[in-house]
Amino acid sequence: MLGMKLLALVGPAHRNFSTKTSYKSKKWAQNRYKTRYKAKQAEAENTEIKIEWTDEQKQVISAISEGKSVFITGSAGTGKTILVQHIIKMLKKQHRPSKVFVTAPTGVAACAIRGQTLHSFAGVGYPLADRDTLMHRILLNNKAYKRWLKVKALVLDETSMVDAEFFESLEYIARQIRQVDESWGGIQLVVGGDFFQLPPIRPQQNSGGKEYAFEADCWNSSFDLQVNLTKIFRQSDPQLIKLLNGIRRGESDPEDLKFLEQSCSEAEPDPSVVQLYPRIEDVNRVNANRLESLGNELVVYSAVDSGEESRKPQLEQGIAPKEVALCEGARVMLVKNLNTWRGLVNGATGTVQGFSAPKNKDITDICNAGLLPIVKFDSGPELLIEPETWVVTEGDKVVAERKQLPLILAWASSIHKCQGMTLDRLHTDLSRAFENGMVYVALSRVRSLEGLYLSSFDRWKIMVHPKVLQFYKRFSSELAQESKDDNDSQRQDNVYVSQKDDGSKYMLVHIK
Repeated sequence: MLGMKLLALVGPAHRNFSTKTSYKSKKWAQNRYKTRYKAKQAEAENTEIKIEWTDEQKQVISAISEGKSVFITGSAGTGKTILVQHIIKMLKKQHRPSKVFVTAPTGVAACAIRGQTLHSFAGVGYPLADRDTLMHRILLNNKAYKRWLKVKALVLDETSMVDAEFFESLEYIARQIRQVDESWGGIQLVVGGDFFQLPPIRPQQNSGGKEYAFEADCWNSSFDLQVNLTKIFRQSDPQLIKLLNGIRRGESDPEDLKFLEQSCSEAEPDPSVVQLYPRIEDVNRVNANRLESLGNELVVYSAVDSGEESRKPQLEQGIAPKEVALCEGARVMLVKNLNTWRGLVNGATGTVQGFSAPKNKDITDICNAGLLPIVKFDSGPELLIEPETWVVTEGDKVVAERKQLPLILAWASSIHKCQGMTLDRLHTDLSRAFENGMVYVALSRVRSLEGLYLSSFDRWKIMVHPKVLQFYKRFSSELAQESKDDNDSQRQDNVYVSQKDDGSKYMLVHIK
């Protein structure tokens, strides 16, 4: 109830840029778009995408099909996102869509996997508090209470941003509400994330010194398997992979550091290269100045939001902007996968060539001019970009959605919002990083060393939390122990399985 009140208060703070059309015509346009969207979604879900899974990924898929709870980690570019997307489809077939809930700690991450924020699913509202207070809020929220009873499988992505106390509180709440004396009340848990990347958003002060979710007392008992993906797909250059792996662990050797220092240049960056900044105010300033400098007439696109009023604020946290202004010559970036085999993926950049009125389509609900941008992508294709839809879901139910162009201005972007993106070229000032994992997140977006441009580099900004290092050392130490003593473990196809203290299986996947 408190959470609903807070969300209701957030809503009016955002300007509504929607065009002034009549309620009936706007409603008709929204309903027509929903019908087309659902048809396209059903067609996409029925289309089999042939993916050659690695042995690591096959082990994960097999375990989840058997009803096991799994934690999936791995460095940037190891295919965690596409694997989680496949797992979500698999779970919905296994348990029925209405019993599978997909979550992430932030609105951006939640929208990227077509889910809802973890706080929204849990019904705990803001601000966070002790577990008894959170429980009280849920008991006053009938919908949240029913969700906890109904859920069979819970997917949590980007778990590095979830703090230990919140993780512990949710596990306690699950057991109490469901009255099942098993970890998470018997819910199948699928958790993904890389703790070497961005840290918890705001660890609670009374957490007894715990910060990361893996420090929770219930962490190990929450999973049957903990899997570390090692095969990297985003980069193929051995030197770049070596450099990134070192920075990820905070162990870069002098040669790597020297290379980064030599990559710095005081020259003005090429306008076509995406500039990554730690702070959003720098991003907005650069994009606004570049857009204004073109001096061309602007075409404005205003998002159309629909659904439950209490859920619409989450759309504001997503990556699709409420309003985007474009003109000829503007540098733009896709914020949604459109056609992966043509390279039209989340993070693909290009330039607006002009505008055109779509045939047999009324888009005046998002653009008064009735025009859509024609974008020439750096990877080659030229395409008329049509509106897409981002949704907030609750199980199999869409509770809010935003219709908007899948584009943002791309002269600059924030490091926080680039997680999950792949960039051909990027420019950044690594001396301005201010938290653990930020340098690694920025550098791991780029495909190759040829596409990396730096204006400044400070080796002391490569920050890794000691607790994270210790957590991942457990993987390597387990592997070393497994190879020494085959009597206490089983080794099959480079997959290592050992017993946990409580007698359950603990699996580490590592393929050399």
